[in-house]
Amino acid sequence: MRASALAPVVHPQSTRRINLPLKKPTLETPTQLADRIGQNYTNQKNAEHRKSHGLYLTPPPVAAFMADMICPRDTLRLLDPAAGAGILLCAAIERLAACPNPPRLVEIVAYEIDPPLAAMLAEVLDHLTAWAAGKGMTIKTTIRCTDFILAEAAALHHRPANRFDAVIANPPYFKINKDDPRAVAACDVVHGQPNIYGLFMAVAAAMLSQGGDLVFITPRSFASGPYFKRFRERFFSMVRPLRTHVFASRRDAFSRDAVLQENVILHAIRADGWTTKPNGLPFTISSSTGMGDLDQATEYPAALADVIDPKNLAGAFRLPSGPEDEDILRRVDSWTGSLHAYGLDISTGPVVPFRATEHLAEQANGVTVPLLWLNHVKAMEIQWPTASRKPQYIKNKTNSQRLLVPNSTYILLRRFSAKEEHRRMTAAPLLAGQIPAAMIGIENHLNYIHRPGGNISDDEAFGLAALLNSALMDGYFRCTNGNTQVSATELRAMPLPPLAAIAQLGRRVRKKPDNMALIDDLVEALTHNPDQIKVKTTEKQKGEAFA
Repeated sequence: MRASALAPVVHPQSTRRINLPLKKPTLETPTQLADRIGQNYTNQKNAEHRKSHGLYLTPPPVAAFMADMICPRDTLRLLDPAAGAGILLCAAIERLAACPNPPRLVEIVAYEIDPPLAAMLAEVLDHLTAWAAGKGMTIKTTIRCTDFILAEAAALHHRPANRFDAVIANPPYFKINKDDPRAVAACDVVHGQPNIYGLFMAVAAAMLSQGGDLVFITPRSFASGPYFKRFRERFFSMVRPLRTHVFASRRDAFSRDAVLQENVILHAIRADGWTTKPNGLPFTISSSTGMGDLDQATEYPAALADVIDPKNLAGAFRLPSGPEDEDILRRVDSWTGSLHAYGLDISTGPVVPFRATEHLAEQANGVTVPLLWLNHVKAMEIQWPTASRKPQYIKNKTNSQRLLVPNSTYILLRRFSAKEEHRRMTAAPLLAGQIPAAMIGIENHLNYIHRPGGNISDDEAFGLAALLNSALMDGYFRCTNGNTQVSATELRAMPLPPLAAIAQLGRRVRKKPDNMALIDDLVEALTHNPDQIKVKTTEKQKGEAFA
């Protein structure tokens, strides 16, 4: 580093430059310096500050892995919209410098809204510039200490004059209100309560030149669900996905910051109009446990059409991890049934406990009825009441009628699951009269399938619950959903086999509803070519089930 160098920072309230004297020369690589400075800074901040600023800095192995996805060019304009201490920019330049023909010139534009961190970023980029000069590369840097979304959201409406050849980012992750100025500025990609990282992805994509690289590490939640529907439609109309890397562990990608999040790395290129000729386009899915085994990541080539439907960009961005997953997707996608087609609907439990405290009761009395919570629903079984500190009854009075449903036959499903759980979906049939009461309460963490204006047969209830609990549907859900939430919207859209096959499945599992291995085999037999299925259950079990 040049001891006399001065690093430019743009003041958040003006365009004047602030000169920051740099520290003594360092023998560290730019990436090492950025990591050390970033860690020192975050260690000084409390958990609330880190959360509110989305301040979870990229570990060096992840930064190097992402940087390797940027295509080298003779000259390159590089954007980081949430630069932090600059580790992704440093990793990118180090990777480009190692190419057989490194760029002659790289123009860097870095956004960092936190003024103290922006000052440290300036120090890091000055060191990076000096380091790159020794490799024969010229680096020009601009730091903008302002809000990236507010500054650049206009790119979603008007093509920017100075576009970028590559963008690399680990954006902040937190939800904002729909009336937040950033949500208003990027309203084209907002639905409901948005997560800010989606705005970063969309605006950055809009600032790319054709063929430019986009490399982001984010939660996987953008891949599915109604809240990101508008985002997916616009984002994937601008970029064509090339590769996604999935971390099998929710802890390891950002283990230093104790972040529990299912993260993915997405590499895409700006390619307006790619959906007009989608056939034969390749896509790669790679995976590792965490950052410690990135150099041993497994790769799986897939057809882009199996990952995203070019005719329905708002649909799920799906991530099969191998041939078995692709087979599951093709089999389930071949079904033409749905809840709506069978006169069924799915609703969310109407009882929100903190809003209904006056109606809840811990003991039964003459005016109470059962209240079912998430913990009462096990795979294929309702266990109520249980030893619980939560009130398991709700009053059946005039002013609480809106919170109750008739005691009919339903399929109850947990709305939330943990990625580490054996199955993502947990469902159980609740038969009419199974719990003695005219009405029941269903808590808000449960969904329930019902037939408006009619009744679900016992066979249908058992069959649907068995199908939803099966390994087949678990595999489908994991490919198509990156959330721990099992939303009613996605279940409405989920393909189903013929209703007669569902009822037949129900008749067969009723005698052994707690045998999940048997259920998995029966689902396979009903939804696949039976001649190609090797049933693993005993002859006695099969005889009982098929009787």
